[in-house]
Parts: sequence; structure tokens; C-alpha cells
Amino acid sequence: MEPRKKAPKNIDDYIEDFPKNIQRLLRKMRSAIRKAAPQAQETISYRIPTFTLRGYLVHFAAFKHHVSFFPTSSPMRAFKRELSSYRVSRGTIQFPLERPLPLTLVRRIVKFRVRENLARYKTKS
Repeated sequence: MEPRKKAPKNIDDYIEDFPKNIQRLLRKMRSAIRKAAPQAQETISYRIPTFTLRGYLVHFAAFKHHVSFFPTSSPMRAFKRELSSYRVSRGTIQFPLERPLPLTLVRRIVKFRVRENLARYKTKS
């Protein structure tokens, strides 16, 4: 996949820049996130799809060999066992293109992040 030539205006614009098979995966990711956090807002940040709810919630992006999911670092600890078959780093999970997306796990992680953000917001209020 070639790098984007211009910054996407919105998530639809981002997705449309990829081949059809990758578009399907990105739409599935977006749908899973929306189901888990229907109150979240969609935006583009760091030139990738981003969901916000009282701050950053999650990001996702397509790469040559994987779809990356960026839920911040706390889910890495909370879901360590479930993530053991994926390449992970401090705040990133890589889902290889040749494997089905673990959409149930994605939804669980997003719900975890919603609880975190709302709890943090409540504490600040």
C-alpha cells in the first residue's frame, strides 16, 4: 500500500484510500468500535481514524501486513492473555491481515476504555 498523499478529512475518506479487501476490514473495525461505544465521536487524529469520548478512546489504521488498533497501554495489561497471540507493544495491537479480526475482543477493549475515560472524567468533575 502506498502512503497517503493527503490527510483524510474523515474516517470514510481514510477508508476509501485502500483496496477493497482492506476497506472491508477497516469497516468491520469501525463498526465494532461504534457498537461498543455508540456515544463516542469519530474524528481523524495523527492522520488515522480516531474515536473520542471525554478524551482519546481508540485509534485504528491499516498497514501493509496488518491492521493496528491503538487502545492506549492499560488494556495491554488487562487483556494480556487474550492478546498473547498478537504482536503488541506499549499501546498498539497488530492484527495480521491473513487472520480474521477478533471483533469481540475489540468490542471488549473499547468498552474497557469507555469505562476508563468516564471514570477519569467523573474524578475530575
